Parts: sequence; structure tokens; C-alpha cells
Amino acid sequence: MARPDLGEDPLALDRQVCFALAVAARSVIGLYRPLLEPLGLTHPQYLVMLALWDRSPRSVRDLSEALALDSATLSPLLKRLEAAGHVTRSRSAADERVLDVALSPAGRALRRKALAVPYAVVERLGVEVAELHALHGALSRVIAAASR
Repeated sequence: MARPDLGEDPLALDRQVCFALAVAARSVIGLYRPLLEPLGLTHPQYLVMLALWDRSPRSVRDLSEALALDSATLSPLLKRLEAAGHVTRSRSAADERVLDVALSPAGRALRRKALAVPYAVVERLGVEVAELHALHGALSRVIAAASR
């Protein structure tokens, strides 16, 4: 297989996909911070809540897979969300080895407040929604390729 053409200097910092992804991730997550603070959520907690607003209850294993987080990272997030009153954790009635996470009434109510977050992020980015959808698609392909 022929080597792809990576340009004159394949080690130039400003041409590295990893660098662009890292800076973009930090920058975008930084936009979320002031929007999530009034909700009492960190960005990782917000991601957990998004997954639970999509479907609740979910097993810890299911959440771990959906969020691409290991249980050692997810468990402290769930404990903090439970302490804040947003979720409950309990053993599955079907299999006591499985820990289920469900939204509490307060966690369900928080969704209404969180509805403003995506709109505010798009506004602060100043990027067309269609361009963000295309970026999401490209990043999803990159994630899938890196996971192979």
C-alpha cells in the first residue's frame, strides 16, 4: 500500500489531527462550563444526564458503553449525581449483579432547564447547524475508525 501524501512536513504541529481535536475539545467544553454551572452539572455529568434523558433506567454497563467511559470513571460521576438528587442507583430486580441507574424526579425536571444548552452552544460557536452536523458525522467516522 502506498503511503498517503501528508504534505511537506508530516510532523508539523498545526497539521496534526490529534492537536486540532484536542484544542477543539477543550475549547468547546469550555463553552459548556458557564452554561452548565447554573444547572449544577459538570460537562461529564451532563453527558451522563443526556444518556439518561434518552433512556432511563440504564445499567452502569450500558451507560459505560454509551458514553465510552470505563466504570472507574463513571462510578464517581454517578455517585455525585446521586448525591445531588438527580439519579438513583439500585440493584436490578432481574439480576442483582447489575446496577441500574434511573433519573429521579429532580433529574427529569432538570431536562427542561437543560434544553437551552445546545442552542446557547450553537449561538456561541457562531457556526451553521448544518456544518456542525457534518462535523459530527466526520468525528463519528473518526471515532469508529480509531476503535477498530
